Amino acid sequence: MRIAPYWLACVAALPSVCLAAGSCERLVATASPDAPPYAWRDPADPRKLIGASVDVLTTAASQLGVKINVLYAGRRSQAQDEVRSGRMDILADAVLTEADLEHLDYVHPALALNDYLVWSAQGSATGYATLADLPGHRGVISAKARLTPAFATFAADHLTLQPAENLTTTFQWLSQGKADYAIAPRYAGAAAVAALGLDGQVVPREVAVDRPGIYLAIAQDSACNDGWLRGQLAKKMTELAATGGIQAILQRNAERWKQQQQVLSGAAKP
Repeated sequence: MRIAPYWLACVAALPSVCLAAGSCERLVATASPDAPPYAWRDPADPRKLIGASVDVLTTAASQLGVKINVLYAGRRSQAQDEVRSGRMDILADAVLTEADLEHLDYVHPALALNDYLVWSAQGSATGYATLADLPGHRGVISAKARLTPAFATFAADHLTLQPAENLTTTFQWLSQGKADYAIAPRYAGAAAVAALGLDGQVVPREVAVDRPGIYLAIAQDSACNDGWLRGQLAKKMTELAATGGIQAILQRNAERWKQQQQVLSGAAKP
């Protein structure tokens, strides 16, 4: 278990006051570095992460009077390991899995339900309106997609889905006719389509085929994990969801990522 420096100093100096406070003064969080609009590396400072999950967490922490740093910890698996081990306190974009229940305490409600939609070429003869329309057609999906176990099992059993390196490649394959449809998240998909200049050429169907929850999750081995922190974060998440604050944060960060991708795409052109 990692013992936060604050607690070491606090317990040595005035233990009764520290225990009454019921919280740490500083938290360290991380997330997947390639999960827009929830989290991605800050182009201005690659040591840090930005995105909707980061904004929600920092907003909640500031209202609680807790300082927080959201840092890049490597690829998704490395970020997960840092939190599972307790070396970092919070995973800001966790997907609920049975295995991680042994290591993480999930904050409810979910930050968002990440709608995965079916995307196809405008004017496609096949409507792809439901899951029943997909078997027998060539699909593509990012290898980084985080699906619910139920849908992953359905896809493996009934769909022909080729894994692409990322969302950009996913939509390039679709636009080039290498796939009949793509399965991609609503916000990140729209941003990738816009960045590629494919607006109006590639369109989503409005029925979500999968809706994995995106959660804040606290390491069970974190020295900061206590009932006060879990309860206060749950309260703030409930308040943000009820007032529409989370939706606004998601939309703002989807636009933020899209603009960054357009700048990067423009810079790459000769």
